[in-house]
Amino acid sequence: MTWNRHTTHVQDGDLVLLVGQRHKHFMITLKAGMEFHTHRGILKHDDLIGLPWGTQIYSHTDAPFYIFSPSLADVLRDMPRNTQILYPKDIGFILLTTGIGPGSRVIEAGTGSGAMTTALAHSVGADGQVYSYENRKAMQVLAKKNLRRLGLEERVEFKVRDIEEGFDESDVDVIFLDVRNPHDYISQMRAALKPGGYFASLLPTFNQVEELLLALNKSQFAFIEVCEIMLRYYKPQSSRLRPTDRMIAHTGFLLFARRVEKVDRPEELEKGDLS
Repeated sequence: MTWNRHTTHVQDGDLVLLVGQRHKHFMITLKAGMEFHTHRGILKHDDLIGLPWGTQIYSHTDAPFYIFSPSLADVLRDMPRNTQILYPKDIGFILLTTGIGPGSRVIEAGTGSGAMTTALAHSVGADGQVYSYENRKAMQVLAKKNLRRLGLEERVEFKVRDIEEGFDESDVDVIFLDVRNPHDYISQMRAALKPGGYFASLLPTFNQVEELLLALNKSQFAFIEVCEIMLRYYKPQSSRLRPTDRMIAHTGFLLFARRVEKVDRPEELEKGDLS
């Protein structure tokens, strides 16, 4: 299976997104000779291979579909899961704020089903590396399958460990903690993060944020920010544009901080000493 994001035409083995009426969508992997059965008819994989992305196609009952290469958000929404995953709205803000990109080295703790792991692996590129820690081995089984399905597994080093024991890495660019009590691991996190590097965390409650703020303020972290992202869609109808009936409101508080170093201030030069 390949997740082709830079091709113009559909190929055998591609991961594809099929979007039908009322935006009903299906994500499948194409394989020559196979068929995909839906409640709106059958689609033959052979009829899709070779088409340009974005082509409108029809099932054997003439039900219309469009075929697209799935975006990262599509992949995350469709991902098999056994835990609550981060929402794309939060993931996107984390990636932009911390500057994670090609070549970045990133630690995450709390692998879960692998949604954030996938986003990180996608962002760091072939030259970057993600180190994903989880203390429950069974959780990483599904995460590994999800990464393997997208061809991103080689960019991630999975580790089963309680992060109280610390991290193996040092001088990483970013550390993201998705754990219940991140305030308990500040010293371990600081030891692995490069000077000036970003720390980020997502927490659901005020109490957890408060404890984390207290811990960061005692441990030479600065430029601390706390925010939450609200997402509201609008009905795309020019004659009656208005918000949709539902919105994605609070999913968690995002907290960002940077590791800083304190040095003793140099003694002021004696007045008139210009040497």
